[in-house]
Amino acid sequence: MFRKILFSIMLLLGSIVHAGEEQNAIFSISVDRDGEEVYQSVYKSLEESRFYVIFEANIGKNLARNAERWGDEYNKNKFELVKVLIICNPFYANQVLNIDPTMMALCPMTVTVMFKQGRTTVLFGKLTPIAKGSAAQETLWEVENTVITAIENAVAQ
Repeated sequence: MFRKILFSIMLLLGSIVHAGEEQNAIFSISVDRDGEEVYQSVYKSLEESRFYVIFEANIGKNLARNAERWGDEYNKNKFELVKVLIICNPFYANQVLNIDPTMMALCPMTVTVMFKQGRTTVLFGKLTPIAKGSAAQETLWEVENTVITAIENAVAQ
């Protein structure tokens, strides 16, 4: 009986750790502030950190064009704003290109800002889970942490 209980606990803990690893690949931070205000703050903070916005995509606006066609399937989570910043830092891009060209698949990067019911969430796909074992892992860790710090600074304003 003891072995069954111990096995069940180990199985449960293993699944919790595995789920945590998967969730850890996405940095997420939320704040009770207007989405457009947070978006502008994130934009400015990224640029100040030398991660230049090379393209902006208003995903929410683009999806809204299909609202009638998709009917009940349109925006089930009722997001009022979904915008994406496509960012790049030329120095880091050059470093990654020099160290491990295959990691250029991570460039450019995206930061997503979503808003609904007074709450804004900012998302960023972490680079280090993909870069494990790459010669560029250390550089990509630095990139990841710089972007996350810029997002945290923007949200804290």
